[in-house]
Amino acid sequence: MLSNSDLVLVAGATGGVGQLVVAKLLEKNIPVRALTRNKDKASQMFEGKVEIVVGDICQPDTLPKVTQNVTHIICCTGTTAFPSSRWDFTNLFKATNTPEKVDGEGTKNLVAVAPNNLKRFVFVSSCGVLRKDSFPFNLLNAFGILDAKLEGEAAIKASGLPYTIIRPGRLIDGPYTSYDLNTLLKAKTDGKKAVVLGTGDKLNGETSRIDVANVCVECLNYDNTIGKAIDIINSGERPPVTNWQQLFAQI
Repeated sequence: MLSNSDLVLVAGATGGVGQLVVAKLLEKNIPVRALTRNKDKASQMFEGKVEIVVGDICQPDTLPKVTQNVTHIICCTGTTAFPSSRWDFTNLFKATNTPEKVDGEGTKNLVAVAPNNLKRFVFVSSCGVLRKDSFPFNLLNAFGILDAKLEGEAAIKASGLPYTIIRPGRLIDGPYTSYDLNTLLKAKTDGKKAVVLGTGDKLNGETSRIDVANVCVECLNYDNTIGKAIDIINSGERPPVTNWQQLFAQI
C-alpha cells in the first residue's frame, strides 16, 4: 500500500501520461521525484510540489543518483511510433530518440540502476506487443515501436524486481500539451467509458491517458498486480466510481 513515506520516481514526468501520473500521486499525498530532460519545463508545470531531477534514460551516466532512495518507479517515457521531430534527428540518417533508444535501451538503463529493494517497477508498454506480426499492429510496428516495448518488458521481467506492466490501447484524452497542475488534478475521462482490464494482450480499443495514469498509480496498492502484464481499454458505460480492487481481482 502506498504511503507518504514512499518516494515514487516518475520517468517521463512531463509527457502526456507522466503529467497525469504525477498529479494522481500528489492527489494522494505521495512524494514524487520527477525525472525530466527539461528542468525549466518541469518546474513550471509542477509548481515546486515535486522533487525534480534532470536525467535521460538514453544516457545511463545521468541515472545512478536519480534512483537513490526511491521505493517505486513508474516509467511512462516514450516517443512517436513513426519518424517525427521527437526522434531528434542529428542528421538525415541518424536519430537519438527512436523507439529502440527510448523504450528498448532506455528502459534497460533505468532497470539497471533501480534499487535492489524497490517495491515496484511499473512500465507503460502497449497493446499489440504479442501480436506485432498481425494487422493492424504490423503497421504500427513499421519502425519498431512494439519490438522496443517488448524488449523493455523483457528487461523488466528478467531483472528480478517486482513489476507491473501496463498495455493500453490507442491513447485518447489529453493532455496533448503541457497543462498546469490545477488542470491536471481536475482531469476526467472525457469519453465517460468504463475501464476494462485483461491479460494476454487480447484487448482492442482506445484507452484514456487519464485511466492509464490511474492504473499506474492504483496498481501500487494491490499485491495481486505484481508480476502481471495488464491490458487496459475503455468500453461501456462508466460507473460513478471505478472499483479498482474488483477490477484487479478479475485478472
